[in-house]
Amino acid sequence: MWLFFAFVAVPLIEIALFIRLGGAIGLWPTLLIVVLTAVFGAWLVRVQGAETLERLRGSLRDLRDPTDPLAHGAMILFAGALLLTPGFFTDSIGFLLLFPHSRALVWRYLRTRVQVRGFSVGNGPKRPQDWADDPDTIDGIFDELPPEKHPTHDTSRRTRH
Repeated sequence: MWLFFAFVAVPLIEIALFIRLGGAIGLWPTLLIVVLTAVFGAWLVRVQGAETLERLRGSLRDLRDPTDPLAHGAMILFAGALLLTPGFFTDSIGFLLLFPHSRALVWRYLRTRVQVRGFSVGNGPKRPQDWADDPDTIDGIFDELPPEKHPTHDTSRRTRH
């Protein structure tokens, strides 16, 4: 129900703000503000998105919980969508989401409503005692060939008839 209300209320708020601001400062300054907020917002989203992506990579590399950078990245993505949508109300919410302190407040609220049950990266390494029970495991030693030494023909011992 609240989603339906948002889809009705947000356009009505935007229209009212366009009429009020357009009447106060004129059509062309109003349109210029809309375009400039979209360009500036896209630049901010790009910068903050790159920083958040680096924090996400760091948390995955260090095997730490990536929930915070993922949540901040999702909020930055949402902020970008709001900033590219023409309007003053959506721009103000989008710019608020680009401030790290605002995102932290939103994330603190969302964290009370969302529960993360676990986090794992990949299947994890197999222990040597698991290898003996795995029929797909072949114990052996190999050397990695440099690309220039890769064979150009079929090196398998099987022949096709």
